[in-house]
Amino acid sequence: MAEQFPDRQWGSRTNLFARAASRFAATKPGSRLVRALTPLDRAVLERTHAKYTVLGPIGAPVILLTTIGRKSGQPRTQPLLYVHDGDTLYVIGSNFGQAHHPAWTTNLLAHPTATVAIAGERIRVTATPVETPDKDAIFQRFVDITGAYAAYRSRTTRDLRIFALRRA
Repeated sequence: MAEQFPDRQWGSRTNLFARAASRFAATKPGSRLVRALTPLDRAVLERTHAKYTVLGPIGAPVILLTTIGRKSGQPRTQPLLYVHDGDTLYVIGSNFGQAHHPAWTTNLLAHPTATVAIAGERIRVTATPVETPDKDAIFQRFVDITGAYAAYRSRTTRDLRIFALRRA
């Protein structure tokens, strides 16, 4: 049996503040604010090895994913919400519903080995794209975390990439 990923959630997704934040994040202004907070969140996550996040009080499960740039060959780090499934973490390339895929998804397709910072640990992982039919069920789990994902999907015609991350 594969080793489980740590599971540490800060805050609660069911409190009034978290529910309001989720509804706001689903709006275009909310998406812009979350994108604007990304550099700050990355800094907090890096300093705490992903123990704490700007989104923590609302129960958002956030990791730091470090990929290798497909063109530059340099490490590229992105904070991402994830779905925890024991020995697998799932991440989704929603890009807030923009027309193009986020760069980190293209990096994973080119170089599937990456690093995840979660709950104070850094763990080497291998990424595998999730294919249909599993994709719909996993997408629904992201919507359960925040309804913003349903709004993101409705804003674009592209297929949102979902990756399964497992220990390398």
